[in-house]
Amino acid sequence: MNVFNAMEKAIKEMLVKTAVEILDKNPEKNCEKLYYLVSRTLKDPEAKAQVDFVYKYYKENKPTNEFVQNILKTTDKRCLKKFFTNFFSNAVWFGLEQRVKIENEGGGVIPFVILISPSMRCNLSCTGCYAGNYSKQDDISKEEVERIISEARELGIYYIIILGGEPFINNYMLDIYEKYDDMMFTPFTNGTMITEEIADRLKKLGNVIPMLSLEGFEKETDDRRGKGTFEKVIKAMEFLKKRGILFGVSSAVSSNNVDTVTSEQFIDMLIEKGSKMSWYFLYMPIGENPDIKSMLSPKERLYLGERTRKIRIEKPYFAIDFFNDAPYVGGCIAGKYYCHINSKEDVEPCIFSHFATDNIKEKPLKEVFNSKYFREIRSRQPYNNNLLMPCMMIDNPKVIREVVKKTNAYATHASASKMINDAKFMESLDNLSEEFKLEADKAWKEIFK
Repeated sequence: MNVFNAMEKAIKEMLVKTAVEILDKNPEKNCEKLYYLVSRTLKDPEAKAQVDFVYKYYKENKPTNEFVQNILKTTDKRCLKKFFTNFFSNAVWFGLEQRVKIENEGGGVIPFVILISPSMRCNLSCTGCYAGNYSKQDDISKEEVERIISEARELGIYYIIILGGEPFINNYMLDIYEKYDDMMFTPFTNGTMITEEIADRLKKLGNVIPMLSLEGFEKETDDRRGKGTFEKVIKAMEFLKKRGILFGVSSAVSSNNVDTVTSEQFIDMLIEKGSKMSWYFLYMPIGENPDIKSMLSPKERLYLGERTRKIRIEKPYFAIDFFNDAPYVGGCIAGKYYCHINSKEDVEPCIFSHFATDNIKEKPLKEVFNSKYFREIRSRQPYNNNLLMPCMMIDNPKVIREVVKKTNAYATHASASKMINDAKFMESLDNLSEEFKLEADKAWKEIFK
C-alpha cells in the first residue's frame, strides 16, 4: 500500500509540474492541455462533472472565454503558477484527500478554508462595520497567527482568508504569507494601505489575492468609508494591475447601493481597472449600532441574485453573491466548509455569526471543529428547504437562538446578544424573515425548482 501511495503521489506531482510548465510558457494557447491534465487528476465523478461543465461553459460562452483568456494573458507568471499550485493543487486536490482521511479516521469534519481576523484595528471607521474600537493589545501576536496557520496546514487546509479590521495594518502578515508559500491567502482589505512597495512585495510573493472593498463609485464608497477613500482604492487597483497581481472587489450591498454595485457601468469600470471578480455580501444588522433599515428589501435582495447571475453570463467577469448563490452549494456552509477565528481567538461559524463555545488558545483546531456547537450547526443544515433562505441569523433567526441555548454558546461581540436577548430587535428580525419568505418562495419555484 505504501508503494502504491508513493507512486500515486509521484504521478500527481508530475501532473502538477507539467501544468506549471504550461502556465510558464503560453497558457492562453494551451487551455486544452490544462483541462486534460486537471480532468485526469480527478477521481470523484461529481468533481469531474463540475470541471467538465466549466470547460464546456468556457468553450461555448464568449464572455467566459474572454474572462479566462484575460486572466491567462494579464496575470504575472509567478502569481498564476502560485494560484494553480497553492489553490487548485494544494487546497482543492492534495488538501481534500488529507481532510477526508482525517474525517474517515474519526477526526471530525475539517473545513476547506479558515477566516482569521488577526486584528480588529482599522484606519477607517465605516458605517455598519462589525469592527468596533480596538487597540494593538487586542491583536493576535505574529507567533500565535503562525501557530494557527501551521495547525490548519497540518489538517489539509491550504487556503486562508484574512479579515479584520484591516489586514494590512500589521506588516508581519506579509512575512507570514512568505513563510507559508505553499498556501493561498486572500486579505479582504479597504485598499487604502496598499502602496507601490506593498504591491511589489505581493508580486514577489505570488500567493496573495487581495479583495478590495468598494461600495460603488466615489459617492457611495466615500459616504460609507470616508472622503477620499474611493480615490485611494482606485490607486491601489492601478498598482496591482500594473504588476499583474490577481485581485477582486468586495461590496457590502445595502438599499443605498444595490443598483450601483450591480450596474453595467460599475462592472465595466472594475474590469477596466483589472479586477477579476466581485464578491457581494448583504449589509447585515451587526456592529456597534445595528441598522435594519439599511438592509435590502426582499425584492432588492432577489434582484441582487438576478444581476449576479446575469453578470456571470454576459460579462468577462466573475461575480459571487454570498447569499443568493447558496442554492449552488447546498445552503449555509458555515461551520462545515469554513469558520472564522476572531482576534480573541474565539472560533465562530461565520463572520456574521458572533457566537462561540471554544477558544483555540485552549483547544486544538481539530477538536473545535468537532465540538458540540459545530456538530449541532451542521446537523441542522440546510436550515430551510428553500435554499434562497440559507442564513440562521436573518432568514431562520429561531435557529441561532435554539443553537445558542442548546450548546451554551456565548456572544463574542456585544451587539450579538441583541439577536437572542433584545425582544424588539428579535421581533424585527422575525418580521424581516417572514417578509423575505413570501418573495423567496416564489423565486425558488421559478428559478431553482
